[in-house]
Amino acid sequence: MPDELARRYLATWNERDPVKRRALIDELWTEDACYVDPIATADGRGAVDDVVATAQRQFPGLVYRLAGSIDSHHHVARLTWELGPEDGPPVIIGLAVLITDHGRLSRVCGFLDRTGAQR
Repeated sequence: MPDELARRYLATWNERDPVKRRALIDELWTEDACYVDPIATADGRGAVDDVVATAQRQFPGLVYRLAGSIDSHHHVARLTWELGPEDGPPVIIGLAVLITDHGRLSRVCGFLDRTGAQR
């Protein structure tokens, strides 16, 4: 379950088609979902979609991918992700803590571990 959840979570961040992305969000996130990281806060699926769309505009051509293994217990999973060119080194590395409610994301807390400026 944690591997599938992580795959679907990152697929949402990589989906460039707005209609497909929103369908992924509606399927994966609870209606009252909350997302928070050092840069953005989102309450509800529409706001989550806005945060993802904004990130895609800020980082055109870059993809999110899993960096390492997923750690999970109960209804919580932790994963490290990286953002970079498809076949290149990461520009940003971060951590996401995913909290689920009946298998759907209800809260995600994100952290930025390293950005390109910190090399």
